Amino acid sequence: MTVPEFSLLNDADFVASCEQFIQTRHTIHAHPELGAEVPATAELVAGLLREWGYETHTGIGGHGVVGVLKNGSSARTIGLRADMDALPIHEQTGLPYASTIDGRMHACGHDGHTAILLAAAYHLARHRSFDGTLNLIFQPDEEGLSGAKAMIADGLFERFPCDAIFALHNMPGKAVGQADVRSGVFMASSDKVTIRLTGKGGHAALPHLSNDVTIAIGHIILGLQSIVSRNINPADQSIISIGQVLAGTTPNVIPNDAMMTLSVRNFSVANQDLIEKRIREIVAGQCQAFGISGEVEYLRQVPSVHNSAAETLAARAAVQAVLGDDNVAGDDAPVIPGSEDFAWMLQQRPGCYFTLANGLGEWHGCSVHNPGYDFNDKLVTIGAACWVRLVGDYLRAD
Repeated sequence: MTVPEFSLLNDADFVASCEQFIQTRHTIHAHPELGAEVPATAELVAGLLREWGYETHTGIGGHGVVGVLKNGSSARTIGLRADMDALPIHEQTGLPYASTIDGRMHACGHDGHTAILLAAAYHLARHRSFDGTLNLIFQPDEEGLSGAKAMIADGLFERFPCDAIFALHNMPGKAVGQADVRSGVFMASSDKVTIRLTGKGGHAALPHLSNDVTIAIGHIILGLQSIVSRNINPADQSIISIGQVLAGTTPNVIPNDAMMTLSVRNFSVANQDLIEKRIREIVAGQCQAFGISGEVEYLRQVPSVHNSAAETLAARAAVQAVLGDDNVAGDDAPVIPGSEDFAWMLQQRPGCYFTLANGLGEWHGCSVHNPGYDFNDKLVTIGAACWVRLVGDYLRAD
């Protein structure tokens, strides 16, 4: 990987200071915590921030942590956010620092995101090469898509004002040293849909005496699969995935009721509205056709990630200064159909969410949310360099 001459990645002292946080990452990885319950991780983070001189606040929206560092006289403020939670997956990496808890692992790299922000925090506290206020936000429960909202509801931005807010995520499938920093919509919204059907159950040998919910399910599934192909503009991207279908318990009984759940992803509110409307229409129509009743619960879990223009330019310039212009994709970077609750923070403040490549397979190159996945340790230094450069640029000390 060739980087610009003045990149922090060419600074031996900076690289050495970051490499100690690879072990921190391994410690967090070995002791994963789920959802909103991340007390040990939060305690580790808070202890280090206090040690380095940060004004440290805990218990924000549960186990959220905010470290505040002020320098100089500028009123400008910036927020950097890292997520801390793991996933309910049994790790199969065989690594020496693998999860010590069955059924839990850091399969999305949040251990790495936390280590990146800690490495940057350490350097910024030592050198204080900025003028303004730095707010470091360590968030629980990203995977549940609830942690950001909980911290906001607990007064995050009132207590710790941020002119802009930034976050990053690792991205398997591209060579280490590459990044995507795209303005506008970057990640999809996420909706959870639950469909409940009630018919008239009976004996499998007497179907004429029943109103069969299983037949209705089949027709509803076919109808749902027509929405994206026939109702959404082919130039747009939307996804409807059926994740769960439950009906019946034994072959000789026609079930009385059934349930199915869907995951819906969109990049525009207009398509989100249209898909909800069509799901309700299809369920109502099939229920009428088969003489059953149905109920649709449509939960809009998290909006799309929308990066503001000026803040994206600032983030892109910082990442380019670290990795080089040719290694950073801009608005030509592909959108991501996954979802991220940092979207709630971006609805409160301008900012940017970007990705750093986690590798092509040479380092546990599985996709995230896979039992064989591992965060690439090289990103601890790369990510920290991006944060340090962004803070220095955004809170420039003249």
